[in-house]
Amino acid sequence: MAKESMKAREVKRAKLVEKYAEKRKALKAAGDYQGLAKLPANSSKVRLHNRCSLTGRPKGFIRHFGLSRITFREMALNGLIPGVTKASW
Repeated sequence: MAKESMKAREVKRAKLVEKYAEKRKALKAAGDYQGLAKLPANSSKVRLHNRCSLTGRPKGFIRHFGLSRITFREMALNGLIPGVTKASW
């Protein structure tokens, strides 16, 4: 389980990226790299890191579900994810 501060930091970064997306795009198109440098560093999309939405685990992330592999497995086995069943053949 990640610290709450780590999860909150990622949420804050995501909001900054969304807020400055259009401005960054316009500055890049204009080639104004000095203007880009004046924007907050965390407004860059590269700074985002995928984390599990429940536990905040940074590794073993499954993008389609937004969960870590461990949380995904637990939820799938408990039948909490619709359409996902354990493979058997």
